[in-house]
Amino acid sequence: MKLARCELDNQKFWAVINVEKAIVKKITGVFALWGPSLTQSINEGVSADGEATLPFSGDVYPLDSVRLLPPIEPINRVVVAGANYSKHLAADFGLEAPSQPVAFLKAYGALIGPNDAIRYPPLTNELDHEVELVVVIGSGEIDFQNTLASVLGYTVGNDVSSRDLQRSGPKGIGMDLFAAKSQDKTTGLGPWIVTKDEFPAGNPVLRMTLTVDGDVRQDGTTKDMTWGVDELVSFVQQRSSFAAGDVMFTGSPEGVGQGTGLFLNAGELVEASIEGIGSLKNRVTQKQII
Repeated sequence: MKLARCELDNQKFWAVINVEKAIVKKITGVFALWGPSLTQSINEGVSADGEATLPFSGDVYPLDSVRLLPPIEPINRVVVAGANYSKHLAADFGLEAPSQPVAFLKAYGALIGPNDAIRYPPLTNELDHEVELVVVIGSGEIDFQNTLASVLGYTVGNDVSSRDLQRSGPKGIGMDLFAAKSQDKTTGLGPWIVTKDEFPAGNPVLRMTLTVDGDVRQDGTTKDMTWGVDELVSFVQQRSSFAAGDVMFTGSPEGVGQGTGLFLNAGELVEASIEGIGSLKNRVTQKQII
């Protein structure tokens, strides 16, 4: 099942997407009202497609009539679990894998939808790309013996980063991840959530690619994660509790501009794709002026 957050006539709502029929079926209510029960039904295999648990409004719209928004509500958190691909760390940063996961928060205002423009922030000269598998938490009830039970599904992320700002932290303090990762309207998320019953059980093994104007910059697989989705959920939950509707980026494979020297430029079309989920197509704007 594909779940999207949509906008039509200035109204925002959740919907089930039928790509084959090119329609959206509107869901009534916020994620927290139906997300946990849908997650439970998928875990229990109660319904073949899970739709029986959803409160549909009865409204159906053409897919091309709605704008697809990032599939997360403003009240929810964006967690980023980075440094999760050893080849990425070695090739792009010259670093060894850390002994435990690294996690931090990204501002909601950094998010854009699957077809929105990437804003080129005024403070950076090194705008970088990172295709990532993004986990969607369906239930805040985390069972540490089976953390994947709390996962509703997965979506695509492009964790666009300002690398020069990332390195600008004061000596002895460390990287400035806030400036690097939370610039307004830079981070693609979407186009929808694909529920986990669409994939084999366990940690997903999916190919990820990112192109810039058709040139392949990243081509990797989630199989190369140092820590699986289950381990990342457990790590974060022990430090700050998840809520239904939160999302978690899970790291990026090698090939980013930090390692290749090929940073993003105004006018370029960036396409981040994950097999079985979909693609984000975002064009970079002209550099903003303060």
